[in-house]
Amino acid sequence: MSLIREKYHALMISLKQLHSDVTTTEVDTPKLRQHVTSLQQFFQQQIVPLMNQDTDSNNQGWLQSNQTEMSKQLRLLEIDVMFFQGARQASTAKTRLDAIGDRLTTLIEYCNAILQ
Repeated sequence: MSLIREKYHALMISLKQLHSDVTTTEVDTPKLRQHVTSLQQFFQQQIVPLMNQDTDSNNQGWLQSNQTEMSKQLRLLEIDVMFFQGARQASTAKTRLDAIGDRLTTLIEYCNAILQ
């Protein structure tokens, strides 16, 4: 399971960096969109294939459940970014950024659960 832990740790670092960027700096929308796309690609290419390699059947169901939820949260993150991109008023943009931050926090929590 160490390879799985390694990949989830890398994902968590990237999620934390994006969360920091979203909450502490002025957001560059194209860069935000690119970062989210990169997260999704990493998850699909590096983490999803690992689930078939886990030989501990007791953990497989739990990991599969977390993976499914993380996949859903990543798709919702993409939608949050699209809504942020379409925001025309500052108050709406702030609300959308808060939603993105919350979604990233949720994803980080899933990574933490897997890494423990």
